[in-house]
Amino acid sequence: MKKLLAIVLSLCYCFIAMAQVGTWRNYLAYHDVQNICKADNNLFVLASNGLYQYNLSDLSITAYDKVNGLSDTHITHIAWSNQAKRLIAVYENSNIDLIDTNGDIINISALYNKAITEDKTITDISIDGVYAYLTTEFAILKVNMQKAEISETYTNNNPEYPKNIIPYKDDYDTYISTVATLNPGGPAYNRFYESKYINGKLYTTGGYFLPAKPDNAIPGTIQVYDGNNWTLYQEQINEITGYKYVDNCCIDADPNDPEHVFVGGRCGLYEFKNGKLVTYYNKDNSILMGANDRGKQLGNDYVLVLGLKFDSKGNLWLLNSLGNGISLLEYTTDKQWINHHHTLLTDDNSITVPGLSKMIIDSRGLLWFVNNNWQNPAVFCYDMDNDILLKYDQIINQDDVKYQPYSVNCITEDKEGNMWIGTDIGPFMIQKSDIEQNKVTFYQVKVPRNDGTNYADYLLNGVNISCISIDGGNRKWFGTNGAGVFLMSADNIVQEENFTTENSNLLYNNVSSISINNITGEVYFLSDNGLCSYQSNAIDPTPEMTKDGINIYPNPVTPDFTGMVTITGLSYDADVKITTANGTIVVEGRSNGGMFNWDCCNKQGKRVASGVYMVITATSDGKKGTVGKVAVIN
Repeated sequence: MKKLLAIVLSLCYCFIAMAQVGTWRNYLAYHDVQNICKADNNLFVLASNGLYQYNLSDLSITAYDKVNGLSDTHITHIAWSNQAKRLIAVYENSNIDLIDTNGDIINISALYNKAITEDKTITDISIDGVYAYLTTEFAILKVNMQKAEISETYTNNNPEYPKNIIPYKDDYDTYISTVATLNPGGPAYNRFYESKYINGKLYTTGGYFLPAKPDNAIPGTIQVYDGNNWTLYQEQINEITGYKYVDNCCIDADPNDPEHVFVGGRCGLYEFKNGKLVTYYNKDNSILMGANDRGKQLGNDYVLVLGLKFDSKGNLWLLNSLGNGISLLEYTTDKQWINHHHTLLTDDNSITVPGLSKMIIDSRGLLWFVNNNWQNPAVFCYDMDNDILLKYDQIINQDDVKYQPYSVNCITEDKEGNMWIGTDIGPFMIQKSDIEQNKVTFYQVKVPRNDGTNYADYLLNGVNISCISIDGGNRKWFGTNGAGVFLMSADNIVQEENFTTENSNLLYNNVSSISINNITGEVYFLSDNGLCSYQSNAIDPTPEMTKDGINIYPNPVTPDFTGMVTITGLSYDADVKITTANGTIVVEGRSNGGMFNWDCCNKQGKRVASGVYMVITATSDGKKGTVGKVAVIN
């Protein structure tokens, strides 16, 4: 063992700090304090429908979420029982948790799982000894907080129906000044819509303009996460502009200055510097145009900028929906406006279509975007250098099956140059060989059933795909409206994961945006119910493997470690072999992008013996790579 430890001390590898593969994180807001319950020498605080605990003795803060034990998200009421020594927390969906001050959590899911037609929403809590009385529309439930069970259910016609129940009174007035000084971390708000991961920062917006629901406008929200801290961009901009500041849905950062950010939404275009408003662009000080509604041009409360993207030169490209003679615009680095309007972007009345959005620039320098509105859903490809616009609105696959999607939601490029399109009826792919052709095939990947037949099914056929992101290993992450997140292998055949709220710590099954930190492999999932992330096992590959660039961690592997050894700094699809000191192969495989993971087991699934193991790599075409070492101590 002494010899092994001496070898271990000689292994001088640097590493990038990242979570273990499979780790979930929640990024929840605790901004708006709703209830405070004193629990012995602790305070339980309900804020922004999230929960945290403050210890009045040691001043520590513990935030609760699905990752560390809560059963659900969006808590609506809390109350403390002095006799049961437990907090009861009820959720928007009628799920119930009981929480001790030591962090133990017990779930009571009977009401949540009960199939009834009546409204199960819990509207009030009353505490009487060890009992909590929960008021709903159809009954009052008596919860024994000591036994963690619903002991009685009283309906209106029950003679024992509790009368004159006094709702629980919290300790809000007494401790609000104390809580106001606390900082449990997290963003300011749980509303998220679009995101982009740029130069080590996650840029997010808060909402999307829905023409059918203008009264449900979402306050203008921009939140940026740098890996440690959140920055909330300037609010109440309506007080400066004189127009509504709502439904911000698209964002991009200047490639020459990450603090120079543009944001678009329902009411125009906003330019920020260091989180502060620099300029507001509307129909009065730019060529942007107000939306047209039945022949009438609306004012600056409806200047729809639903998509924008910087090019590599620092020029900003943006989409102005429902304009007349305005659709695709360029705002140059010298602050000049250029109109690139095309009739292909208009409807039968020569008005720009309603939902131009989701702009990206591919590896060929082509600008892509979609119309995600039911009125002529389509994909567009624009050659910025030659002013050529192509419109694809005939969705026909390789088997001549014709589709009529309700919406085309997103578009992105994979590592092989193919374009992936998400629609409400599933994902399609425009193959690299078809790009810039006047007519393209909307290819559907066929996944073999592997049931002894030759049958196959179209990939995620019928699933409403809201967003798509490609990781460093060319795997596809599909966010959906209602079905959670799917992860497909690089060859598009193997479904590696399907995360839902039921089988994982995903916060919401409706995912509006997915962004990936391809340096660490952390994958961010956005919804209007909050932000969470998953530590994946793929990162961007390195162009060339070098001994100094290979990182192996943890190293040494200690007896108490049960996770995965992570090897980074690999080239794309690198060949990796882990061997004993005498050359016997323990395990071998291919990298996911630039990462390989080892569970410290051999090919038979048994943990290897203590010793120093060689990590031998080679490029995908068989050329020599590097040799490293990892020590395992049992």
